[in-house]
Amino acid sequence: MSSKPKKKSSLKIGVIYARYSSHAQKDASIEQQVKEAQEYAESLGIIIKEIYADRAVTGRTDQRPSFQRMMRDAEKGKFQYVIAWKSNRMGRNMLQAMVNESKLQELGVRVLYTEEDFDDTAAGRFALRSMMNVNQFYSENMAEDVRRGMRDNAENCKVTNGHLPFGYKKDEDLHYIIDEPKDAIVREIFSRVACREPFVDIANDLNARGIKTSRGRPWGKNSFHSLLRNERYCGIYIYDGIRIEGGVPRIVSDELFFKVQKVLKMKREVQGRHQPNGDYLLTGKLFCGKCKGHMVGTSGTSKTGDKHFYYMCMKRQQEKTCNKRNIRRDVIEDAVAQAIKDYALQDDIIEWIADSTVAYNKRREEQAQISMLEGELEETKRSIHNIMTAIEQGIITSTTKERLMELEEKQAQLNAQIAAARADIIIVSHEDIIAGLKMYRDGNLESKKYQAALFDTFLVAVYVYDNDLKIIFSFSGKNNTLTLPFDPSMIDDIEDTTDDFVRIDAGKACHTFHCEIIKESPAT
Repeated sequence: MSSKPKKKSSLKIGVIYARYSSHAQKDASIEQQVKEAQEYAESLGIIIKEIYADRAVTGRTDQRPSFQRMMRDAEKGKFQYVIAWKSNRMGRNMLQAMVNESKLQELGVRVLYTEEDFDDTAAGRFALRSMMNVNQFYSENMAEDVRRGMRDNAENCKVTNGHLPFGYKKDEDLHYIIDEPKDAIVREIFSRVACREPFVDIANDLNARGIKTSRGRPWGKNSFHSLLRNERYCGIYIYDGIRIEGGVPRIVSDELFFKVQKVLKMKREVQGRHQPNGDYLLTGKLFCGKCKGHMVGTSGTSKTGDKHFYYMCMKRQQEKTCNKRNIRRDVIEDAVAQAIKDYALQDDIIEWIADSTVAYNKRREEQAQISMLEGELEETKRSIHNIMTAIEQGIITSTTKERLMELEEKQAQLNAQIAAARADIIIVSHEDIIAGLKMYRDGNLESKKYQAALFDTFLVAVYVYDNDLKIIFSFSGKNNTLTLPFDPSMIDDIEDTTDDFVRIDAGKACHTFHCEIIKESPAT
């Protein structure tokens, strides 16, 4: 740091650096700092070439994008002066500020401050260092106050930062409250994941409905991980080691939350059904009839050197607690695909699925009381219309405006309740369901792509027993289960010849035509 440079005839190029921390509300704004710096530069005959500004970035770190860019430009010799508001703009503490100033001086750049004018003498330099010490103390003291305030808020279950989880908002006292109808969307996401619906399908659906994330962005397959693991949705307040049961309004039940955690754990253990050795299309839907454990893809090499692909009981492979023998991949996949085509795509079954789906959607609407809410909404609209008619005729009382505002608020609430109730109900006409199902009839059973479509649409689970297969379809009712004889010749054990064990992802267990959760599901 040096004193104000004497004006010279040569061209003097300078830049301005400004920083504003959102926590330091008494700091001058970026605009104020820049204005003062520009006036100061003009008084010294310095031409400002560029303005570097870091907004809402604390001075306690040097990881400031604009500051780092300024330092790189200084190395390139792009300017001779840096003008800042105060010395605490130049570093996270006194030592770092001195280091940064020293770096700039070595590059031939002089640092000037609009609010701290020191001579380039021993006394001036001493005064500058003293001011830096004061700035450092202020910064550290302010940080302690901020941390203390946040912990005080946490102990009273208050919001400690600006970003809130999806489904919550804060009241005037900074307490968490439900953000309707987003809380219904949270429950919908948990329910769909509990049914093992793929993240990408959920994201596509939410985006199609115009629903945004808590940060106002479109949903992606990676948008759900932190949401689904957030215990706040179970009513637990969490902050920096503080946990308070009941400190946050509950959105999901403990049962649903822990069921989702189990699904997420399974997703970590199995990693996608597409593998270099080929697709394992029944991944996540094929279960051992003996122990009810998952059967997962694996491969083995025979004595002749040929490679074969199998499904193996996971408990047998990992825990050695089941003696279920392996089953050839292509044989079981072909058999299940044929069974689906022979059974689920018959006219009477298709008609029954369509009838059941329409009836189920009607029951869901009745349970959600949508018709009652819509009736109440129409009545509210009529009341609003009557008041507006009275106002147009000049009939106005002291309570007219108040009543109108109450009705408009009620109308908004009813619209939100109806939207939330409909969000979990997929409306498909009887004709569309039949037409959609019949499209599957003409597929080629030898096509793995066609088999995958059949499994994703119609299949919830397949249990492999010693003498038969039990297939559970995604449509509900007494016709959702089919038992077929099982040919033991399908089994071909590979014992110790396995040369690589492939773990794969649980597939989608819920579908558009899925009417209700099957009692005997993969989780049982």
